[in-house]
Amino acid sequence: MHKLKKIKMIVLDVDGVLTDAGLMMGVGGFEYMKFNVQDGAGIVMARRLGYQFAIITGRKTRIILNRAKHLGIMDVYQQQIDKLPAYLKILAKYELKDEQVLYMGDDILDIPILQRVGFAVAPANGVAEVKQIADLVTKRSGGEGAVREAIDYLLMHTGLKKIVLDRIRKGKIVGVSV
Repeated sequence: MHKLKKIKMIVLDVDGVLTDAGLMMGVGGFEYMKFNVQDGAGIVMARRLGYQFAIITGRKTRIILNRAKHLGIMDVYQQQIDKLPAYLKILAKYELKDEQVLYMGDDILDIPILQRVGFAVAPANGVAEVKQIADLVTKRSGGEGAVREAIDYLLMHTGLKKIVLDRIRKGKIVGVSV
C-alpha cells in the first residue's frame, strides 16, 4: 500500500482504542483502566523503527500520562473534546503533512481527524460512522490488541515486519518494557 509508506507518525485515541472503553471507578474516586500488553509491545517496536507516537484523548487522568511515559510517548493531549487543534499542533511540531499520519479512533469525536489523515484506522468496536470512513477496520477491539493489529498491518505493508522478526530472531531487540 503506497499510502502506508508515507506514514511517520501514529496518533491514537485512548478510550475504545488503547482500552476497551470501560471504566472501573471505586469509592473515593479511584479509577482503573486496563491496557493491552501486545499493544504496548507494538508501540515500542514501531518506535524503535523510527515511528513517532502521540495521544489525543477527551479524558484527563494521570493513568494515561503514566502509560504514555512507560511506552515513551511524549506527546499527550488530554481533555480534547475537539481533537483537531491538538492534531494540528502535532503536525506543526513535527513538520508533518496529513498523509504522513496514521490515526486510530473509535468514536464520532475522532471523525475530523480520521477524514484528514493519510491512513485512518478504526477498531472492531468503533461506531458505524467511524468504520465507514476508515481505511482499515481491525478484527480486534480496542484494549484487546487492536493497536497492535494496526501496527502489524503497517509494518507488514511497508516491509518492516520482516526486519523486526529478523532482529528478534537474532536477539537484537532486548530490554523491551511494555
